[in-house]
Amino acid sequence: MQIDYGPLKTLLESEDISELMINSWSRIFVEHKGMLVETSVRFVDQRQFEELIYSILKNDNKNINSGYCFDGVLPSGYRYNITLPPMSPKGSTLTIRKFSAKNFSLDDLVKSKFMTEKVSHFLKAAVEGRLSIVISGGTGSGKTAFLNTLGSMISPDERIVSIEDVAELKLNHPNWLALQSVREGSLPITSRDCLINSLRMRPDRIIVGECRRDETFEMLQAMNTGHDGSMTTIHGNSPIDCLSRMESLVQFCGVDLPLKQVRYQMSQAIDLIIQIRRRADGQREITDIWEITGMSNDIISRSAIFEKSKAGELVLTGYVPEILQKINLARPLLHSSFFEPKAVVKKSA
Repeated sequence: MQIDYGPLKTLLESEDISELMINSWSRIFVEHKGMLVETSVRFVDQRQFEELIYSILKNDNKNINSGYCFDGVLPSGYRYNITLPPMSPKGSTLTIRKFSAKNFSLDDLVKSKFMTEKVSHFLKAAVEGRLSIVISGGTGSGKTAFLNTLGSMISPDERIVSIEDVAELKLNHPNWLALQSVREGSLPITSRDCLINSLRMRPDRIIVGECRRDETFEMLQAMNTGHDGSMTTIHGNSPIDCLSRMESLVQFCGVDLPLKQVRYQMSQAIDLIIQIRRRADGQREITDIWEITGMSNDIISRSAIFEKSKAGELVLTGYVPEILQKINLARPLLHSSFFEPKAVVKKSA
């Protein structure tokens, strides 16, 4: 079935637009180069907008009478969300998240000022050294795109299994298998079901698109049982928020563990938290990189490796991380002098 996007066609074709937010047939907003702006684009009337929503749901084999909110993927690969009255009492809404067909490299992210050359060098060693990484950030901060970048850097000799609710990852990797939760039908499959099954598929690394429910505990278990170098994202406005949210998600999933044990699991599973954000001017950037070092007096110990300076630059703190030994386990990748602030990068042979 061919979908007629009507007035949205030009917006979907624009490379500068990353998200479309249709609040009603006559109020259409977009994220344009990182900035949220209202457009002059309009549907002819409410009926034309409703026909588009019906076409999208029918094309994705969704039953419009089965609920009031729907998530899915358009034929183009873009993710959509639809709400219907009475859930959205003012009328139907449509949100479309576009994804770049290109996987950005670390060099691309340095050029866009998402990170510095120094951070790029560190992250390359972190992925090759099989550090377990959590990417924390707010909505629209670029967590999934950044996860794509890191995941695509994994050696082709390793097997990756990814788990998502909605297919967003597009890893450039020859031995990548994607699993996806299923909400509709008589046999729903949760992300937790996918994660448990993935452990039987001989993965070297597991990538969870986003920890948001009961898959969080299984992800920590996987990181703790031989799947070093696994990665995930989580909503959080700071590394502290990230840890607090992860604690809450584990407790909400019904696992009967005291808080101290939950924190211990987290401290043993996670090597790095990478905090990213979208600034008011639309620029996306890394703001902090923390190492998780264990437990101290029932609190998860952590130390900043990179942080924002007073001048707004992402700089080394001078702290030499304990995971340097893990990074260099297979072969030397980084020298301790690398972490000296403003030091010249000294590469190992």
